[in-house]
Amino acid sequence: MTLQEKVLSNLKDVPDFPKPGIVFKDIMPLFRDPILTKEIAQTMAKQVEHLRPTIIAGIESRGFLLGPLIAQELNIPFICVRKKGKLPGRTISVSYELEYGNAEIEIQENAVSSSDRILIHDDVLATGGTAEACKLLCEKAHAEVIGYLFLLDIKFLDGAKKIQGTAQSVHTFVTV
Repeated sequence: MTLQEKVLSNLKDVPDFPKPGIVFKDIMPLFRDPILTKEIAQTMAKQVEHLRPTIIAGIESRGFLLGPLIAQELNIPFICVRKKGKLPGRTISVSYELEYGNAEIEIQENAVSSSDRILIHDDVLATGGTAEACKLLCEKAHAEVIGYLFLLDIKFLDGAKKIQGTAQSVHTFVTV
């Protein structure tokens, strides 16, 4: 069984969550197997090492699960992209629209610099709105976004199409 097949076999579909009509892709069962988790992080790091990122920016909250592990494999820092009001100190923020309302994300003001090459990471690429907002946020902080890295791409939602061309590359580990 390939690593991608192992990932797919460990995903759990949760119907009607967080609202009716949505099938939530639960990745939490992956983390019950530490060997599988480590193998995923190592393989995802190899997938993007040629981009030479200097920082991984993980999107709240499930981007915090594999993001730090991937950053460790690449021997680079990890920063948290959080919902508004969740970080101490001075922050930089961006507002954006979701399919069901508005949201705002932020990073700490000193989290990145103009010399940084940011790789944005999240667990699932759905519509691409949050990933696109994260790119705008990093650019607002004068950093260069070099690509995106997702564990899972939900193909029919066309999120890759929304962010394609907004950075050098979009990498996904598994597509459903």
